[in-house]
Amino acid sequence: MSGRSLCSSPEGIQKANRALIRCSLTQKALAEDLGITRQPIGKFFTGKPVDRNLFVQICDRLDLEWEEIVAEPVSEPEVNQDNSIDIDAIVQGVREKIKPLIQERCGTMRVLDMTQPIRLNDIYTSVNILEKITGQRRLGIDELLQHCSSQDFDLFGLNRITEKRLSGLEAVEKYSKLMILGKPGAGKTTFLKYLAIQCIRGEFQAERVPIFVTLKNFAEAANKPGLLQHITEDTMNPISSIRDVLTYGKALVLLDGLDEVREEDSNRVLKEIREFSDRFPNNQFVMTCRIAAKEYTFDKFTDVEVADFDNYQIFNFTNKWFKDKAVKPETFIKRLEENNRIKELAASPLLLTLLCLAFEESGDFPANRSELYKEGLDALLKKWDAKRGIQRDQIYKKLSVQRKEDLLSKMALTTFERSEYFFKQKVAEQYITEYIRNLPDANTDEEALQLDSEEVLRSIEHHHGLVVARAKGIYSFSHLTFHEYFTAREFVVVRQSSEEALQNIVSHITEKRWREVFLLAVGMSPSADRLLLLIKEKIDFIVADDQRLQEFLLWVREKSLSVKVSYKPAALRALYLELSLDLSLDRSLLQSFLRSFLRSLPRSLYLDLPRSLDLDLERSLDRSLDLDRSLGLDLSLSILLSFSFDLDLDLDLSVSVSFDLDLDLNPELKNLLQKLREQLPSGQDSKEFEKWWLANGKAWREELRLLMIKDRNIGHDWQFSNEQKELLQQYYDANKLVVDCLNSDCYVSREIRQQIEDTLLLPIAEIKQRQQQS
Repeated sequence: MSGRSLCSSPEGIQKANRALIRCSLTQKALAEDLGITRQPIGKFFTGKPVDRNLFVQICDRLDLEWEEIVAEPVSEPEVNQDNSIDIDAIVQGVREKIKPLIQERCGTMRVLDMTQPIRLNDIYTSVNILEKITGQRRLGIDELLQHCSSQDFDLFGLNRITEKRLSGLEAVEKYSKLMILGKPGAGKTTFLKYLAIQCIRGEFQAERVPIFVTLKNFAEAANKPGLLQHITEDTMNPISSIRDVLTYGKALVLLDGLDEVREEDSNRVLKEIREFSDRFPNNQFVMTCRIAAKEYTFDKFTDVEVADFDNYQIFNFTNKWFKDKAVKPETFIKRLEENNRIKELAASPLLLTLLCLAFEESGDFPANRSELYKEGLDALLKKWDAKRGIQRDQIYKKLSVQRKEDLLSKMALTTFERSEYFFKQKVAEQYITEYIRNLPDANTDEEALQLDSEEVLRSIEHHHGLVVARAKGIYSFSHLTFHEYFTAREFVVVRQSSEEALQNIVSHITEKRWREVFLLAVGMSPSADRLLLLIKEKIDFIVADDQRLQEFLLWVREKSLSVKVSYKPAALRALYLELSLDLSLDRSLLQSFLRSFLRSLPRSLYLDLPRSLDLDLERSLDRSLDLDRSLGLDLSLSILLSFSFDLDLDLDLSVSVSFDLDLDLNPELKNLLQKLREQLPSGQDSKEFEKWWLANGKAWREELRLLMIKDRNIGHDWQFSNEQKELLQQYYDANKLVVDCLNSDCYVSREIRQQIEDTLLLPIAEIKQRQQQS
């Protein structure tokens, strides 16, 4: 090395590569940024002499101290005593020869029901890596539950925030030998393909030759060649060239799918990989394997895990998928944000691909979500392995797909009923033992059954990723969505909607965490008639024994009948119930009714209904739904009255309590309202008005309330107790649920649908009277 030249040390090259990623630069971009050619940049990143000034400039641009990057002067190593070789020329020659093969094998991807392959770089989304393996953390169930809401167990949130992440490229630069673990469909193979493409394009480790090996193909190759021979034959390069590349540490060796190797080939393949990596230790190795595959041990490899997609990755993937398509990515993201359970699945790249395929086909997600979830489960249970010709080991394979689902359904219901979102490994194995002991030809030896249950649990995680380790010895379903789906399936499919099963599920009607289970059970039922009738019956009895609440429902009914409009009475009952209660209701029941009953409106109207009813309720509904003016009058007066009982003295009160006497009022009411208005102080002095209001406001409000009760039958002060309010909230939520069930594209007969709609929100006495008359 000349006095004016410097070389990068091997450790310095690693630091520089990490800095390149951190600065979001490529070698080409770095050269352009510094206004120099690619040649010195290439030399810098391969440890060759670079002009001292340029060396320092490169380090400065990468925010590195050049003294930490430079190598100590050393003599050039001898390859052998008799001759030397031009390794750079060999590397370049192999790269040129292997380039078409890498582009063909790694440049495209096609999964699930894609009709044609797509270019990898058109869809690839950066992978994130967890340096701590999730299932090996030493955490207790209580610690895991701290990441979850008590009301709504959020596995998506748990996956998203628990551990620090680094990018996939950073992980490869950080560790020379890397074992990347991940659940099925986590993006392991896609990442390896991306590394190969970036390397051959000169964007990542351009000084190396990418060697991509599908381990399943290697294991099943004719004549069982060694790994070096297989690579030589596969890449169609002379064995001497490949050996030289490997000997000088110039290869990026990508070993994909260790878990896909058949049992009978496993030991031989493991031996080959260990010997190969020991023989050529100076190369970069990256290997992939599913989590929970056999306990493979590679002493010199670092184990890491592919992280689930976060919100940014989901957004990035979606934008790429829907680019230049009829369906816009903004539409997909908006609908995804509105469906938390569906969004939870999007954390898996495989399931996100499925969601994009389904959405692209119809422009929306199916109203019956059970169909969408079943498609996702089919992908994990059958399609993902079958389409790639992968055979798995035998113990779990003896279970048919239906029995796998039956086993998962039994586990799901048992744990869901006990609120056990996390469960210990021994508990899960006991559930499995109880199931498999009843299978034909099952082993009756308890010790053998225990061993089989351990293997089955490992296989469920390894093969399908439906139940996964969250910490050492602690498991959960991979997604809350699947936990709920299999719980519903136990009632409907396994227990065949028996009367006992349906009575069991409806006993949970007031528990919010069962809401999705109800929607899924109704959606997957061949006929939901009986289940919906039981739900409706259970809802009616929530408030049946409270006389005051029954009087309130009777008033709601009378008010709905007094309004002459074209909408169904149940929708008006929902409106008056929501308007009259102070239960922090979000008007979502009315919205559900309107979406269910107002299908005659243009689609753009009923999809854009307001999410809440505020002081502009009359105008909002009048503008969006063209309600009858008599209803508009009631709404105006109701809003005025309810508002006058909860005035905020920080407001301009003289404006707040004013009302419009140009409404279509009868003369007597109009005259009385005019007298009430004349009692208010004139002018805009808020302090004067506040003083008046403190002295006279209570009497003024009461006078207005009595007037409204007499003339319009509104303004009743129901004075519900806290217990009654809680019952009404449960009653409201349950009615919202049954309406959502009817809107979910479930199969229900016209007669039962009509019967339920006609009797929603009615007092129990009238419901019984109607039943006797029918």
